[in-house]
Amino acid sequence: MRILIVTHVVAKGDGQGRVNYEIARAALEAGHEVTLLGSRVAPEISGHARARFVKIAESRLQSRLLQYQMFAWRTALWIRAHRQEFDVIHVNGFITWARADVNAVHFVHDGWYRCGFYPFRLKNGAYAAYQVIFTRVNAWCERLAFRRAQVVVPVSAKVGAEVCALGIDAARLAVIHNGVDIEEFRPGEVPRARFGLPEGPFMLLFAGDLRVPRKNLDTVLRALAATPGVHLAVAGGLRNSPYPALAESLGVSNRVHFIGFIKEMPDLMRSVDAFVFPSRYEAMSLVLLEALASGLPVVTVRTAGGAEVIGAGCGTVLDNPDDAAGLAAAIARLAQDHQYTKRMRTAARTLAQTLTWQIMANRYLALYERIAAERAASVGVTATGLADLADAGLNTSPATTATAAVTAAKS
Repeated sequence: MRILIVTHVVAKGDGQGRVNYEIARAALEAGHEVTLLGSRVAPEISGHARARFVKIAESRLQSRLLQYQMFAWRTALWIRAHRQEFDVIHVNGFITWARADVNAVHFVHDGWYRCGFYPFRLKNGAYAAYQVIFTRVNAWCERLAFRRAQVVVPVSAKVGAEVCALGIDAARLAVIHNGVDIEEFRPGEVPRARFGLPEGPFMLLFAGDLRVPRKNLDTVLRALAATPGVHLAVAGGLRNSPYPALAESLGVSNRVHFIGFIKEMPDLMRSVDAFVFPSRYEAMSLVLLEALASGLPVVTVRTAGGAEVIGAGCGTVLDNPDDAAGLAAAIARLAQDHQYTKRMRTAARTLAQTLTWQIMANRYLALYERIAAERAASVGVTATGLADLADAGLNTSPATTATAAVTAAKS
């Protein structure tokens, strides 16, 4: 197959970029030709003999909204000139104005806007107004992009429900969960001193953006106040973060360890006892899968996409992200019942082994092959119909030919 993938980044260090990296890698290993239309591609992918990287220079416009629109127009023009070169065109959400065969949905702006936890309002200053405009414009563009795609691929059932809420027929959806590297993220023991953490207490891990309330560290800190003896490691940048002050006000600052950005996340996960992730809105978080692969029991919520894969044997899924009491109860049981926690660790690892990058990539490739086969069959039917007309000596003027092609394709 000749595959075109359109995305800003194809690289391991980026969420959406990592998904596309693994699809491209698997496609190349399977012998397919892959063209990557984007701004940055990992050299081990772009340098492959069957890969082609078409660079779309990053815009210097001052806002992300305008930058994304510029990228969308540039890629659309390129696709318009080269569409016939490909068997399958794969895009990611609203990333181009061109129509696509496969649209992988990693985030739904309309879902975020309507989830009940969206923090911005037009009347709350220039920054908040810009965020609302950014969200609504992207929501409109996404709706159009989904409608124009042959198959829409949500990365979780939660995202799928949000896509359907936009009026997209559920029959056109094919959910494919993101994957995880089970060799990089695996159970083991790493001394906590490496990260400046105490060795003795039961240690939770929270990882995410500490500048905004969406990841919901505030509820974790309130739950921690109700679980004496439990400690919390927090990975993420602290600049402009309100959470150190909140930890101080709740009287838990001596049990909360802000360790900043961590590049050695696999080792950090191997040094703790459980992962807590009550995000107020998430599409399908890679860090959730990484925790499972590391053999960590997970405490999360239904608003976090990906929670749907977690059964009672490997984690706790709460209904309400602001339920501090429920979160505290789940944490306390993990800290107090060692056999229960041990069983969860084993179950978490077993589950992760069904969610590898290779399994995810194989599902995308199977979808590509089905689309390419259906298109080839359609073209074959059309060609057969035209040949029958020619054999019968019928008029094959351009107008008649076009009508016959449509009729043959529908038959």
